[in-house]
Amino acid sequence: MLLYGTQEVNEKGHLTIGGVDSVDLVNTYGTPLIAYDIALFRERARAFKETFRAEGIQAQVAYASKAFSSIAIYEVAQQEGLSLDVVSGGELYTAVQAGFPRERIHFHGNNKSEAELEYAFAEKVGCIVVDNFSEIELIKRISAMRKQEMDVLIRVTPGVEAHTHNYITTGQEDSKFGFDLKNGQADEAFYRLHNVEYIRVLGMHCHIGSQIFETTAFRFAAEALMNKMIMWRDEYNFICRVLNLGGGFGIRYTEEDAPLAPAKYVEEMASVVLSMTRQHQYPMPEIWIEPGRSLVGDAGTTLYRLGSMKEVPEIRTYVAVDGGMSDNIRPALYGAEYTAVTANRMDEPQTTEVTIAGKCCESGDKLIEQALIARPQEDDIIATFCTGAYSYSMASNYNRLPRPAVVFVEDGMHQLVIRRETYEDITRLDIPLQAVKRGDTI
Repeated sequence: MLLYGTQEVNEKGHLTIGGVDSVDLVNTYGTPLIAYDIALFRERARAFKETFRAEGIQAQVAYASKAFSSIAIYEVAQQEGLSLDVVSGGELYTAVQAGFPRERIHFHGNNKSEAELEYAFAEKVGCIVVDNFSEIELIKRISAMRKQEMDVLIRVTPGVEAHTHNYITTGQEDSKFGFDLKNGQADEAFYRLHNVEYIRVLGMHCHIGSQIFETTAFRFAAEALMNKMIMWRDEYNFICRVLNLGGGFGIRYTEEDAPLAPAKYVEEMASVVLSMTRQHQYPMPEIWIEPGRSLVGDAGTTLYRLGSMKEVPEIRTYVAVDGGMSDNIRPALYGAEYTAVTANRMDEPQTTEVTIAGKCCESGDKLIEQALIARPQEDDIIATFCTGAYSYSMASNYNRLPRPAVVFVEDGMHQLVIRRETYEDITRLDIPLQAVKRGDTI
C-alpha cells in the first residue's frame, strides 16, 4: 500500500498522519478536511537546503506559495529558513500578516498591477521578478517617484520543452511568462534595466514547468541561462549575482509516478552551473530555487465522508463524497490522477474498484475514476493522498459549497489553521437589492 511521510496504520486499522488518527481528525473537525503532515514539509525543506550546503553553494530555497498559501504555512517556512515566492498582492498580504521577513520575499506574476507593485515597494520586499516590458516601466516610475532602490530578477523563457501537461509548461518560447531568451527580448529587458537609478539587476530567473520527473530539461535551462550570463559579462561587463532556476520538481501521486529525490534535481542543476563557471572563469552566482508542490504536495491528505452510491451494471460503481471539484479542481481541469483509501478500514482489502465522484452538479466532477478502496459503506472516510498542492489554493465556492477546513498534524498533535467556511461566510459579500419603484434603474 502506498503511504506517504509519517502515515501509518494503527491497531484500530485506521490511517494515521503525524501520529494522529484520521478518524479522530474527522470527528473533531468534520469533512472535507485537508490534513498536512508538517514533519514531511520540514524534511523536504531541509533536504533541499542540505544539498546546497553539501555542494558548498550559496543558495536560497523559496517556497512557491501558490501551491498552498496560509499564514500558518508561511510561519513554518520561516521556521525552516526558507524564502518565499508570492505572485499577488493577496499572497504578499498573507506573508505580511504572518510576519515573514520581507527581505526573503520574491514577488512574481505576469500581470502585476501598479497597486501591487507599490505595495511591494512599501513593504520593501527582497526582489521583484520582472516579467514584461510594461512592468519594467512601472517599476522604473515607482522607484524614481519613491527614490527607493529595488532588486530585480529578469524572468526569461529558455525555450526548453518540459515533459509535463501543456497547462503547466512555462519555459517554452510560446509562453505568457517572461522574456524570450532567443529572440532578443531578454537582452532588451536587460538593456532597459541595467544602470537605471534605484534599480539593481540581480540576475536571471526561469521556470520551465511543473510536475517534471527528469533532469534533462533543468540541465538545458541552466546551461541556456549561464550562456546568456556569460554573454552579458563579455558585452556589458555585468556579473549576475543570482541565478534562479525555479521549481517544478515532480512528486508521486500514483504508483506509476517515479519522481527523483528532491536533492537529485538540485545536484543536476548545480553541476551544470559549477562546470560552466569554472570553464568560463565566471564568479559563482547564488542559486535560488522555488519548490512548491515538492515541498507541500504529498504532505497533504484530504479526508471525505462517503455518501451516496450508485451502480451502473457492467459499467462502473459510483461512490460520492462530500467534496469534489470545489476543493480539488485538478482532475477536472487537466486529468490529474490521485490515489485513495478507506481510512477507517485500512486493515481490509483495498480492492474494490469504484469511481469517486464529488457532489458538484457537473458530470466531470470525478476525483478518481478507477479507485481501489475497501468495499464501500455509507459514512466511510475516504482519504485522497497528495492533495497538499493546488487543492485548497484553487478551491472555490462552486454550487455555494463552503471551502474545507485545514489542519496541521505533527508529533501526535493537531491544530486547526484554516477554519471551515460557513454559509454565512459565503454570503458575507452579497448585497441585497434595495426596494425600488417600477421604472427606476437597478
